[in-house]
Amino acid sequence: MASAESSAGIRRLKLVRDRLGTPYYESEQALLYHGDSLQLLHAVGESIFDLVVTSPPYNIGKAYEEPLPLDEYLNWCGDWMKLVYQAAVDTGAFWLNVGYVPVPRFGKAVPLPYLLWDRSPFYLVQEVVWNYGAGVAARRSFSPRNEKFLWYVKDAEDYYFDLDAVRDPDVKYPRQKKNGKLKCNPLGKNPTDVWGFPKVTSGKNRSSKERTEHPAQFPKAVIERIMLACSAPGDLVLDPFVGSGTTAEVALRTGRCAVGFELERRYLDLASERCERVGLEGEQLDLEEGQ
Repeated sequence: MASAESSAGIRRLKLVRDRLGTPYYESEQALLYHGDSLQLLHAVGESIFDLVVTSPPYNIGKAYEEPLPLDEYLNWCGDWMKLVYQAAVDTGAFWLNVGYVPVPRFGKAVPLPYLLWDRSPFYLVQEVVWNYGAGVAARRSFSPRNEKFLWYVKDAEDYYFDLDAVRDPDVKYPRQKKNGKLKCNPLGKNPTDVWGFPKVTSGKNRSSKERTEHPAQFPKAVIERIMLACSAPGDLVLDPFVGSGTTAEVALRTGRCAVGFELERRYLDLASERCERVGLEGEQLDLEEGQ
């Protein structure tokens, strides 16, 4: 039987279906749509998603994108981010990940977050640096090993944040006391704003277990931390550039409802397979528990 929280998420999921019509993929807790994110965000309306997590095309010529002049790209990002703001509930959050671009005459590899941070009405809480360990080598600069996430909220004073859900148990002196009281929370310490999670790698001998055919795939561990900290079980989560479906998969695995938009059918097929797998694993677990 669904909890009150999950029922609320499912009700809003059904509202999304009513507004957007038949999806590319559908399950009890997930909807994936084929189409342009701007158009779909326009149609979905206001105040419906608790959390939005996404990484749009970086505008650097990846296989799935057509690069735009930088000003056009930044304006396009501003347009869809404003629609994300409208689609978020009052206590909602928005996590944005983008990479680096060359800026003629000014920079070789300028972090896109520095060009985008003020392009939406959201309040910027924090920049989080994802240190991914492996990457390309450089000869005339330090080898790049990080990307940025911008954590936005709709209301600077009233937003969901569950620190206990993501505390780091790796504490050097967990039993240390001051005036008879533990100095550290028994659940662990607050993670810093630099997150060390391995990249989803490719290659014959070093490919990550979670690797799909998508060339720019999130690691599930990064999204899980965001999901647990910034949404509650039963919440409705959107990724307007869902790609291979990492956000949707993690949302389902952590008891949330998921909506995703994507232009490329081949990536929607990957995302659909991942969502379906979560459902099948859940059914198998229910059968085993019932034995």
